[in-house]
Amino acid sequence: MAIDEVPPPPPKSGKSVATSGSSYSDSSKSDISNPYFTHHSDRLGLILVSKSLNEDNYSGWKRAMTLALNSKNKLGFVNGSSKAPSEEADPEGCATWLRCNDMVHSWIVNTVNSEIADTIIYYPTAHKVWEYLRERFSQGNAPRIFEIQRDIASLRQEQLSVSTYYRRLKSLWD
Repeated sequence: MAIDEVPPPPPKSGKSVATSGSSYSDSSKSDISNPYFTHHSDRLGLILVSKSLNEDNYSGWKRAMTLALNSKNKLGFVNGSSKAPSEEADPEGCATWLRCNDMVHSWIVNTVNSEIADTIIYYPTAHKVWEYLRERFSQGNAPRIFEIQRDIASLRQEQLSVSTYYRRLKSLWD
């Protein structure tokens, strides 16, 4: 057989793994654009952001978590856009969704301080945890706002370089 007579490779399978009507397929296991995709480095103990959420840093923590979750294509699990498939209609898809949701929930628990973790560990979904944290911490904290305004007013360049002074000032503004 000549080289130009070599048959083409067989087409890739995208067969459904679950029952008919399932939205879950073999390709979702390897398609990084699929929210159910998990990389081999994704694990329950993963800490996505370096600073733990505490009473004072919700805005920065939320932004860091949003970036991290978006980069892993898991933002839909916290913003509510990724809904669990029906267990009756799509048991495989539902099981996969639950596995991903539990992983995202674990990531959130791993990036909050222990007192906050104790209050969110039993929520059923990552979306419910995210909403609870938003309601609890996004409210203005008058004493903290006063403290930050005082720090801004009293900040002086003195012996600091311009870039260090600006970084400190910008941090307080943010």
